[in-house]
Amino acid sequence: MAATSLWRRLVRLLGGFVGSLLAAGGARAVALPDNVGEAMAHVYSGGGVTASGPALLVRKNLGDRFSITGSYYADFVSNASIDVVTTASPYRETRNAYGLGLNYVVRDSLITVAAATSREPDYIADALNVDVAQDVFGGMTTVSLGFTRGWDQVGKTGEGFFDTADHWRYRIGATQVLTPNWLMSANFEAISDDGYLGNPYRVALVFGAAVPESVPRTRSSRAFQLRAIGDLGERNVVRGAYRYFWDNWGINAHTFELGYARYFGKDWMADGFVRYHMQDGALFFSDNATSDTAYITRNRQLSSFNDVGLGFNLAYTAKTVPGQYSVVVTGAVEFMNFKFSEFTDVRTGQLYSFNAYLAQLLVSVTF
Repeated sequence: MAATSLWRRLVRLLGGFVGSLLAAGGARAVALPDNVGEAMAHVYSGGGVTASGPALLVRKNLGDRFSITGSYYADFVSNASIDVVTTASPYRETRNAYGLGLNYVVRDSLITVAAATSREPDYIADALNVDVAQDVFGGMTTVSLGFTRGWDQVGKTGEGFFDTADHWRYRIGATQVLTPNWLMSANFEAISDDGYLGNPYRVALVFGAAVPESVPRTRSSRAFQLRAIGDLGERNVVRGAYRYFWDNWGINAHTFELGYARYFGKDWMADGFVRYHMQDGALFFSDNATSDTAYITRNRQLSSFNDVGLGFNLAYTAKTVPGQYSVVVTGAVEFMNFKFSEFTDVRTGQLYSFNAYLAQLLVSVTF
């Protein structure tokens, strides 16, 4: 399991930021994850939206082959975004998300089954995930397959609106040992959505008049991602990634990311990254349409825009008792700038842009 051991070494050097190293649903080490308990506080602010709350995760091995994971995540949202302040009144709401997962190791395979549910006053999302990771070619390659089935219930507070949406996600990935110090991963995902895919609160503009948003009830999306990570020696790690997304709504998006991490002394680890994202708008997006069509939206997330992100992470190993437990405290912050090339602020008539930040504080105990 050479791929597994090298991957673990590089991930440890990055302080456990596994999510930043692989695409969603990508390859993972074919071994039971460590026993861990994590508590996180997070806050996001930008574009008139503030979301904050706690997150908890506990993972415990049950013998040599099974482990179970439970998680909780909350967002306390204060929304006065441009969509809200130009068409409705600012509001506050709470979203609670719960997850339960089971890992099973058999020979060179890791099988993961997980269920998740997210609840808001007017939106309920449930999902079931199945992932399989398999070591092949003597552990030099790890291949992964995954599937997610999602069910959403969409409502509109105070107006009796109700609809549903179904989602299917299929993914395949591979991680390859290139040299003793370099790994590369490739991941592909296909997504199919069916049902109500819009927002019952959002309106579009036709000749300056507000009309209900109307989007297709089906959508097919594809995403492909390449990632590479390398150990430069002296406890220095560099990584890079490229992701391409396209769908049948006419959206094409490119995302680039570069990151660097290193240890300072035996207890401190610093990590920084820069990310650039750009996308084309949907075929039926219009800032202010000059004709009434079957589908029309003024959702800025479906318009042409680009954003730049700059992030920093600092991890401190507060306590380590070999063979028993370790405690790591991690602080992370990311600054983002969004610029839209079609969507305007109707209050000023100018193209819309905004700055945002995300801050997190994580305490992780591995035992």
